[in-house]
Amino acid sequence: MTSTAAAPPPPRAYRRLSVEERRAQLLVAALGLFAHRAPDEVSLDEVAVAAGVSRPLVYRYFPGGRQQLYEAALGSAADELKLCFTEPPVGPPTERVARVLDRYLRFVDEHDTGFSALLRGGSVVETSRTTTIVDGVRRAAAEEILSHLGRIGGAGGRGAGPRLRMMVRSWIAAVEAASLIWLDEGKQPPAAELRGWLVDHLIALLAATAATDEESAAVVRDLLALETPDGPAGRLAELVIPVVAEAAHLLPHATAAD
Repeated sequence: MTSTAAAPPPPRAYRRLSVEERRAQLLVAALGLFAHRAPDEVSLDEVAVAAGVSRPLVYRYFPGGRQQLYEAALGSAADELKLCFTEPPVGPPTERVARVLDRYLRFVDEHDTGFSALLRGGSVVETSRTTTIVDGVRRAAAEEILSHLGRIGGAGGRGAGPRLRMMVRSWIAAVEAASLIWLDEGKQPPAAELRGWLVDHLIALLAATAATDEESAAVVRDLLALETPDGPAGRLAELVIPVVAEAAHLLPHATAAD
């Protein structure tokens, strides 16, 4: 009698990964672990298990061990984070910044513990190289924000002066600090609320700097010409102008009139 048992499925074809593909695979596995745990708590054995490979293979690609793997993973995450700040110059500037912050906060949310460990420092794997990588992200973010404010470097570009550059870099630092506090507070308020507050913060810093810096004043004038009543700048103006009006009695001419 002929057997009717089903024939076993053909063996799955094995495809050898290229050097670049294997390295990328290991970095993805490492980033998944570093995202939710402090770097010094992640072992190479765990990276090997997450990637489905042997520990010797991890060492073959990263002979410097965890330190080299962490720096490579950090560089990969830094490239991803820089992309969060890249936004086409389309639409009102504050709306562009809002989209940038949406992507940034999504990154922070997805890499919560690793993000905190990275920015707070203190890890045993922190070195001058890792510090340089992080600082590179901050500088790249500042350049992108300056470009949305109409101040870009390069041939024919209008470079930013020291006051404006300091203001933007201060805002970037404030965004970092707010992100860490947000994680400490259980990701409250909701990300959309935090994003709106950070955009307001940028507008307020610009206005305060414009009061004593002509370049910043010119930036504000150009920016407001591109804004809309229902955009972030229009909404903030509607909320703030009545508050500011309460301070009219502090103006010199008001005192003189009395």
